[in-house]
Amino acid sequence: VEMTETANILHHASADSLVILDEIGRGTSTLDGLALAWAITEYLSDSVRCRTLFATHYHELTELPESTSAVCNFSVLVREWEDQIVFMHRIVAGHADRSYGVQVARLAGVPRSVIVRAKKLMEQLEVRVGKARPRAAATAVSSQIDLFDAPSSQALSHLAALDLNAISPMQAWEALKMLQAMLADTPVTRASGPLPLVP
Repeated sequence: VEMTETANILHHASADSLVILDEIGRGTSTLDGLALAWAITEYLSDSVRCRTLFATHYHELTELPESTSAVCNFSVLVREWEDQIVFMHRIVAGHADRSYGVQVARLAGVPRSVIVRAKKLMEQLEVRVGKARPRAAATAVSSQIDLFDAPSSQALSHLAALDLNAISPMQAWEALKMLQAMLADTPVTRASGPLPLVP
């Protein structure tokens, strides 16, 4: 179905079209999917010349602006602290430095043993293919924390630092999900100094 819909778009799109594609190639092998997504993007940019929004998890596609001047990268701003993520609901110029699939799975409630195993496998796979990606310093939440604080203490610090008048309901919900993840399997202890959660 995905390729049939994509073929229909490619045959009927014009320079006046707005094409929105999400995760093209997800039903194939990684290399097939990447090759198809790359070729489709080039075709829409170079031949059809229409405006296109293309969401993908293929980081290799972020190299397209180097060879195709009409292509540019945007990503969703994410803040990180230790192994936690907060979606800032802001689109920024540039590509994402990495994917956050394991963290998103944890936020979704995937069992802790699966998350731990996925992290180990991800590290092994990144080393095997030589693509261990460092975390981008620009997206890390700056903080001064006691590195030996218990996660529950850190969660209380996060909670105390939340400015509920300055965040959206969705940001508040995500902050609560992050706090739940931090408190999983952790007894509550005293809070230390606040850790900013806002950009």
